[in-house]
Amino acid sequence: MSWRVANTCAERKFGSATRKQIIMFLADKASDDGSGIWCSKGTIQRHTELGGTTVKRTVREFLKEGILVETGARTCKNGFTVVYRIDLAKVEALEPTLEPEIETGATTAPVQTGPGTGTTVAGVPGPPRPPNHPKTIHKPPTRKREAVADDEAEKILAAYPPDRLRGKATCIDQIEEAMTEGIAPKDLLQAVQVYATECAGFTRAKVCFSDNWFQSRRWQAYVEKQAGDREKAAALQADHHTRLACWISDRSPMCKHITAPQVSALLASKLVTQAQLQAAGLGS
Repeated sequence: MSWRVANTCAERKFGSATRKQIIMFLADKASDDGSGIWCSKGTIQRHTELGGTTVKRTVREFLKEGILVETGARTCKNGFTVVYRIDLAKVEALEPTLEPEIETGATTAPVQTGPGTGTTVAGVPGPPRPPNHPKTIHKPPTRKREAVADDEAEKILAAYPPDRLRGKATCIDQIEEAMTEGIAPKDLLQAVQVYATECAGFTRAKVCFSDNWFQSRRWQAYVEKQAGDREKAAALQADHHTRLACWISDRSPMCKHITAPQVSALLASKLVTQAQLQAAGLGS
């Protein structure tokens, strides 16, 4: 625990109560230089009593802003825990919480800068408080985005063989972590569906429990295969379009087999021009 890091964080604004709560918890675990913080997101969630998605999102924001820096990893019972360091220079550059000192001298008849709220000598109440400024922008709540992520994770987990589901919370956390790494939800869903199809004829003992399957990232091989298949399909399509473009440039009799969608795709890819299409008898 470092009082220096904790005081530095306490005297800066982090943008929200949630962000301040998480950074103060991490500061409590840091050394004097801000390093040596190793606690899992689950630990942060338990001690701050915040939602798991909120904790993960906030840590990602701190990493992106440079307030937190990953410095390594330490083994634990669940695999490994990332070690963080608080960048004190980044923290000290934030807006301080202390109000600026304003020199104000006393006058004979001090002027009230804000509207009065008390009563006057005659017992007449002062004017009411002014309403919000008409240009005040109310930010929409972020819980809708969190709910969407939770719904996608639930949908992905629902595709797993139901008789081998275990540790739902762990699975959801692993799925959301994969999505934060940039894995598309549809790719994760397809990976689970392919695995479920492959093991449909297996005995129950040969099918991996869901928590182990997601923690060991066994979905990654399926996602990589999907990416490879898409690249092959794109290469085949590009080769096919090149062949069609050659037919058009040569005004081959085979041009009659080229469909309207293929013509649009060739134009979009700039493999042919409108003049070439007209010369080949495909122009409108």
